[in-house]
Amino acid sequence: MSARSGHNVGMGIDIGGTGIKGALVDLKKGDLASDRIRIPTPKKSTAQNVADVVAEIVKKAGFSGEVGITFPAVMQHGIARTAANIDQSWIGTDVGAAMEKAIGMPVEVLNDADAAGLAEVRYGAGKGVDGVVLLLTFGTGIGSALFTGGVLVPNTEFGHIELDGADGEEYAAGSVKDKKGMTHKKWAKRVDKYLAVLEKGLWPDLIIVGGGISKEADKWVPHLTNRTPIAVAKLLNNAGIVGAALAAKENVGQ
Repeated sequence: MSARSGHNVGMGIDIGGTGIKGALVDLKKGDLASDRIRIPTPKKSTAQNVADVVAEIVKKAGFSGEVGITFPAVMQHGIARTAANIDQSWIGTDVGAAMEKAIGMPVEVLNDADAAGLAEVRYGAGKGVDGVVLLLTFGTGIGSALFTGGVLVPNTEFGHIELDGADGEEYAAGSVKDKKGMTHKKWAKRVDKYLAVLEKGLWPDLIIVGGGISKEADKWVPHLTNRTPIAVAKLLNNAGIVGAALAAKENVGQ
């Protein structure tokens, strides 16, 4: 059975350091329209090996049309400028061209946090919010996505702003809480300090917090004291897939 790209159906693929996940997406609802297909990221995560897995997922989904793909890197006009938790040989590679060659369909490739942000602004916690919206994902590191008037400002790397002489994510990422055995309340003080630095430079109207630890938001978000309203991400693990499919439909779709 072939799932052709229609006005309300897209496909998103989320490339991570340990797994590559993909699904059909209902672009009207902002939700998955099929089960997720997950294949482990190849141990040697070169361009060819990863592209082959992406092609396999698209084939298993029976999809035909433009495919959105998230990538754990700064993406500048389809070129990977960094490589996080993936083979360093990707740096300087035209990821979009590599993926199009592998699957034989048009693709849109974007940073993973940017994709999650797109999904949250269109369908989730940022829907209908005017002004400046900042999404932050707290996990192994800190991912960021910035929007003004609903439009993405791509490739922000606010996890790397300096705080106490170190990268912000080395101070306040979700993984830091676990490594140091912190309570949610103690870790929230670090997040508070990190957010205060961002607020000085950005003055956002809303900050959306996501990432794995957002599932326990009730244990730490109430301890934040920063001035900006905080919302908890709604799409959670599906945000990257949904945002990628949306970007593909709007940027390369007919």
